[in-house]
Amino acid sequence: MTERPEMYRFHNGEKAPLQFDGAEYDERLKKLRARMSDLGVDVAVFTSMHNIAYYSGFLYCAFGRPYGLVVTADQDVTISAGIDAGQPWRRSHGDNITYTDWQRDNYWRAILSVCGEGKVVGYEADHLTLLQKSKMDSFLKPSKSVDIAPTTMVQRMHKSQAELDLIRRCCKVADVGGYAIKDAIKVGTREIDVAIAGRDAMELEIAKEFPDAEYRDTWVWFQSGINTDGAHNPVTARKLEHGDILSLNTFPMISSYYVALERTMFVGEVDDASLKVWETNIAAHEYGMSLLKPGVSCAEVTHKINDFLEERQMLQYRTFGYGHSFGILSHYYGREAGLELREDIDTVLEPGMVISMEPMLTIADDQPGAGGYREHDVLIITEDGNEDITGYPYGPDFNVVG
Repeated sequence: MTERPEMYRFHNGEKAPLQFDGAEYDERLKKLRARMSDLGVDVAVFTSMHNIAYYSGFLYCAFGRPYGLVVTADQDVTISAGIDAGQPWRRSHGDNITYTDWQRDNYWRAILSVCGEGKVVGYEADHLTLLQKSKMDSFLKPSKSVDIAPTTMVQRMHKSQAELDLIRRCCKVADVGGYAIKDAIKVGTREIDVAIAGRDAMELEIAKEFPDAEYRDTWVWFQSGINTDGAHNPVTARKLEHGDILSLNTFPMISSYYVALERTMFVGEVDDASLKVWETNIAAHEYGMSLLKPGVSCAEVTHKINDFLEERQMLQYRTFGYGHSFGILSHYYGREAGLELREDIDTVLEPGMVISMEPMLTIADDQPGAGGYREHDVLIITEDGNEDITGYPYGPDFNVVG
């Protein structure tokens, strides 16, 4: 019987064009290695989708299998499952090892083959499960384990020029989806049909503007009536009615980078009670955007918007924080938790950070003006303020439609 390997290198075909050139990934790895040196870390073992994508360009599809990226002083090697064949190597900046499933834990044997035993190992404590952490300890026998998730998060919060250029282009795609949604809104149309129109428009735009990208995970949340009360409520087959409040949410995904466009809308007309809430949320949105500048902390911004809404007796209708970072991010992976507009985040804004302003007020169904009101712009922090890179208009002059 032919001996079956624990792992192998399947470098099938040629390397594919990644979203960024090799110099961008080399610079990210250079900065990572400097952070590893400061922490006394010999080898970094990444398991999360966001960090593997950030440092290698490869975004894995787990389907119950573990994936990894091992970074040493002179190697960066993605670890992938045999089911993906040569694709992980083609879409990785560095080397790749394929592990087999002929026996359990070949994944860890592949990692061990790169980093060896007895090293100071950096890992992601916010991602590695207790089970996998015990296997890491058993196979790698680290002399010490160091949580490197916080330092990698800080690195991802500061965007390169190449990232900023991509994020600007992503926002233009989100705008395309917004206009397609507006055109699709009519009394009697289902939420799902409007969502499809926005998603299809964005995917076609991405294919046109990014011919070498991966096409997956672009989506739309389009909600109406009571379904607007939560920011992440799923799309339904509810039919739009005259006077409905609507929530437009477009989310283009381009090679693991994501942005968002979110707008309050109404079908046909907006009643006085709803208009009052809507205009208050817009005022909070505009005030919040004016606060986003270098030297101000996330907590400071949050408290000032809280005071703004409290003065108008509307703070009790707020349901979550006022914004968060953008970059390598999705609804199921990634998040720079240190760059969220919340009371408990003391991060000071710096040029090159990307953050949203997205206040939301939710009025219960039995109250005048019922529904969820939400505006959302993506902004780049500049040397003297911010650059709003969202183009689709907000407010009643443009968004009472159908």
